[in-house]
Amino acid sequence: MNFMIPRPLPIGSKMLLASHNKGKMAEISDMLSGSGIEIVFARDLDLPEPVETEETLAGNARLKAHSAAKATGLPALADDSGLEIAALDGRPGVHTADWAEIEGTEYGQAGRDYKIAADRILREIEEKGVQGEIKAAFKTVLCLAWPDGHDDLFTGETPGSFLRTPRGDNGHDLDPYFLPEGTNQTFAEISMEEKNRLSSRAEAIQIFIETCTPQKAPGM
Repeated sequence: MNFMIPRPLPIGSKMLLASHNKGKMAEISDMLSGSGIEIVFARDLDLPEPVETEETLAGNARLKAHSAAKATGLPALADDSGLEIAALDGRPGVHTADWAEIEGTEYGQAGRDYKIAADRILREIEEKGVQGEIKAAFKTVLCLAWPDGHDDLFTGETPGSFLRTPRGDNGHDLDPYFLPEGTNQTFAEISMEEKNRLSSRAEAIQIFIETCTPQKAPGM
């Protein structure tokens, strides 16, 4: 998170959720229920999804949030998340979604299959001769951008392991492969409520809630 005091949202204000990922939208909107702000979805405004060209999670989160804020005149919340595999020197990281791209399709969620990403991770792990536990961590950077160009960043991290065999039917993206540290269930085996307690996105959102939303923002 920035060292500067984050700018709070006024009570009753509208905020754009700048994501086209259905799983992310469900998670974030659930965590923000009762926050005192009205959420507007990018998909309902037919906003295009910008190509993520930055080389850091913070850069991509800023890119998406500022693009949406400029297009709508609303404060916009966007995130970028990535899975870092220790044995792969932190890859795929910011390129996690890129590793899931289906060859020959246009950029965007409809052109992604996260089994492709999982297969690549496991193939590279095997090529390195890694045995036993595959140490991993999900990382999230959240950006709240304003039409005047101001922004604040919030970060979260969940350590754990990447499984060779997926488990569970809940969740989305790489959730069936990720086992959070200290648990025996993957993100795809637990309820959304439990995931919202453990995930890196949940940690970043909680910091955002405590500092920027009307019910918990400083001085409100």
